Amino acid sequence: MDAAEQVHLKFLAALDGGGLRRRSNLGLAEAGLTPDRAAALLHSQMTSRQLDRLSRKLQARGEGFYTIGSSGHEGNAVLAEALRTDDIAFLHYRDAAFQVHRASRVPGETPTWDMLLSFTASAEDPISGGRHKVLGSKRLMIPPQTSTIASHLPKAVGAAFSIGIARRMGYEDTVLAKDGVVLCSFGDASANHSTAVGAINTACWAAFQGTPLPIVFLCEDNGIGISTRTPQGWIEANYSGRAGLHYIAADGCDMADAFRAAAEAVDMARRHRKPVFLHMKTVRLYGHAGNDMQLVYLSKDDIARDEARDPLLTSAALLIEEGVMTAAEIRAEYDAIERTLAAQVEQAIRRPKLKNAAEVMASIVPPRREGAARTLPTPEARAAIFADDAGAMEKPQHMAKLLSWALADLLLQYPNAIVCGEDVGPKGGVYAVTQKLHQRFGSARVVNTLLDEQAILGLAIGAAHNGLLPLPEIQFLAYVHNAEDQIRGEAATLSFFSNGQFTNPMVVRIAGLPYQKGFGGHFHNDNSLAVFRDIPGVILAVPSNGRDAVAMLRECVRLADEEQRVVIFVEPIALYMTRDLHAEGDGMWTAPYPPPGEADIALGQPGIHGEGTELAIVTYGNGTYLSLQAQKLLREQGVAARVIDLRWLAPLPEDALLAATAPCQRVLIVDECRITGSQSEALMALFAERQAGTPCARLTATDSFIPLGRAATHTLPSRDMIVAKALEMARG
Repeated sequence: MDAAEQVHLKFLAALDGGGLRRRSNLGLAEAGLTPDRAAALLHSQMTSRQLDRLSRKLQARGEGFYTIGSSGHEGNAVLAEALRTDDIAFLHYRDAAFQVHRASRVPGETPTWDMLLSFTASAEDPISGGRHKVLGSKRLMIPPQTSTIASHLPKAVGAAFSIGIARRMGYEDTVLAKDGVVLCSFGDASANHSTAVGAINTACWAAFQGTPLPIVFLCEDNGIGISTRTPQGWIEANYSGRAGLHYIAADGCDMADAFRAAAEAVDMARRHRKPVFLHMKTVRLYGHAGNDMQLVYLSKDDIARDEARDPLLTSAALLIEEGVMTAAEIRAEYDAIERTLAAQVEQAIRRPKLKNAAEVMASIVPPRREGAARTLPTPEARAAIFADDAGAMEKPQHMAKLLSWALADLLLQYPNAIVCGEDVGPKGGVYAVTQKLHQRFGSARVVNTLLDEQAILGLAIGAAHNGLLPLPEIQFLAYVHNAEDQIRGEAATLSFFSNGQFTNPMVVRIAGLPYQKGFGGHFHNDNSLAVFRDIPGVILAVPSNGRDAVAMLRECVRLADEEQRVVIFVEPIALYMTRDLHAEGDGMWTAPYPPPGEADIALGQPGIHGEGTELAIVTYGNGTYLSLQAQKLLREQGVAARVIDLRWLAPLPEDALLAATAPCQRVLIVDECRITGSQSEALMALFAERQAGTPCARLTATDSFIPLGRAATHTLPSRDMIVAKALEMARG
């Protein structure tokens, strides 16, 4: 027999035959539950159970497409009772009962209809628009999670952290309440994931220092991850004695005990602004997902023991014993839920589906935020901030100094902006790009984080959920790989899977690319941008000089603030302190600081240097610097070339690029990244497909990691290599 039907029939038999038993002696009054709220909780639990049964039937009919059931986890509904409906909830995928119960507390909500639209992948699904079967609701403050194997924990910690820093900033226009609490739920198997371990460690690290962090980590411990058992006592041993973390245990299969613990956890988080680890013992009744057969890895006795712990059995027993409802009344309510769902689902199946690629992709780019335009900083505010730098700002400076001033102006212009990252505070970063920001704006807006890239990006995503505008820094490009899923799987997907209702705008600043002299090797000279290039909706910007860097960073922050975009801003390390272009002392790679409102560079606008038509050199970053050197030497040899600085690598500005190269007889692509997976591949394809008559070649780095010392540039394009390749093309 199907496992869901087996559990269903056992529940009915217990109701009809009087075989219900309590799991504890804790009563409703002792737990703090009134009879009417207990009855409402049971209704939500039974609704969740019937939705699970229906979901499996839909899949069997070919009308449902994804089943991870909540059966056995219905105890999580007590958190929806203990929390306020404006407390944001990052949910485990087995938390349907939570969403059903929270919806029951908000007038006008239709949770079962909404979920059925999601089950059937209808374009009218109010959370994802038919893009995924997810829990989530904008009105209920439940952002959608597509696969919560711990990847949502860093942003939940970030959201909790942002509540405190918003108060310290004096920023009032936040999404979350000043006394709000964040819920983050996950399974016992997910608790072993490095992302979960890191996120919980981040919360403990902050709380240990007295930082407010009002979060409830709800670990729903069903004792198994897919088919791998969690060692007995493992979760308690790991989390019951952590510094900075308050541990509470509960039986999630017992409504009274679960609510007692939930109320205590929420009270601790709300009143004391401390992180709480709520360890709720649950049971998984149907297997992991879909057609997973538990008999392959569990014995019949194991399954029978789990089914005996069914929370619906104990919830019903509690209400019957306390005289809240009779068994017959519970049975009638359960059957009525089934009939209602059966009628609704036939309507849901017939609702419209996504019809084409354009409809699918419509929510990749978020909708523009209404009333988003910001006023420029006043002269008085700028004079106060830059009092000790006023004279220097009129003189030519290198990129690092110009970016530092640009960040200060941006913090003035955007009162919700924060800078966060390792060493960005008093030290001012490894390359002094955040120099003086901490002393000018304070620790609430310039946040020194622990050494964990997942925590840095999680803070940014969570803070963006709360209406802040994060400008996180990752020290080196190679370090982003420790946390790339926070960009790929969390930040970039949020608008897509919420139909544009939830966004997490940010500008991630990353020091990267090669040619750095005297330091590092591969981990400080990573020459691959492939990790960003295939993420739908993400903007990738790479400036080549200080003046462009200032203008582009301002545009990136505008894109994040007004258009809710996720932006990656890669700053070429080797060009941070570069002053000269052709000869020592020429100062041609420096510029005076352009005040706000000057030197605008729009998204997709390339830089064009020279008017030569024999050859177009298409490049970016360090490649622009080297190509301009080569351009001078080529001119001396009678070859008129123009250098086109891409600036914007994703989305690739195809039309602007084709227009810039159209007058030219040949195209040479110079790419400092590796030949495999580099921007040059896309550029070669572009010219082959849309400008086929123009001879095109590329000069790239080799497929190698970068070594230390004098060998560091052996695998990279050089000025002389560009000249040689250009002459070869020009002379046939």
